[in-house]
Amino acid sequence: MKNLLLFASGNGTNAENIIRYFHLKKTARVVAVFTNNPKAGVIKRATALQVPVEVVSREDFRNPDILIGKIEKWHPDLLVLAGFLWKIPSELILRYPQRIINIHPALLPRFGGKGMYGSHVHEAVLAAGERKSGITIHYVNEKYDDGQIIFQAETEIAPEETPETLAQKIHQLEYNHFPQVVEYVLEGNLSKN
Repeated sequence: MKNLLLFASGNGTNAENIIRYFHLKKTARVVAVFTNNPKAGVIKRATALQVPVEVVSREDFRNPDILIGKIEKWHPDLLVLAGFLWKIPSELILRYPQRIINIHPALLPRFGGKGMYGSHVHEAVLAAGERKSGITIHYVNEKYDDGQIIFQAETEIAPEETPETLAQKIHQLEYNHFPQVVEYVLEGNLSKN
């Protein structure tokens, strides 16, 4: 059985979805959730599903020896960012090459980069007059939202779309695809496409 370590900063719906998916599959398991936010909703969600949670301080996150030590005790096969807002340190990327993946709520390479998360992304997509948006699952490298794309899924943007309604469509794509793409990556496939 393979080990997944999740990183999340917010409500944790994607993390919960991944935990539940692999609980049923029995091919991998989420061994822990790391969060940088001691008030994050993901803490309650993971705890309810009996997955250990570790709150990582900014100081520990910036210290490669401490951070890698905290991660290594879980023996992860893959690190999955599920709404994690801090930039991953280069030492961690070097330690886990092609073993850290992220989900972004837009069709990269557009609408990515520092500060482009959550409603900021949806507002930018609508302001640009796009006809489609979607999700991108990608490997993490040293730049925000710049790693090799693993998978993308699209949704149409309606003329009356708002950031809130677009967010609902994007969340549905995340729930439908993220766990399966994690599984494909664990199995050694580069892409679900």
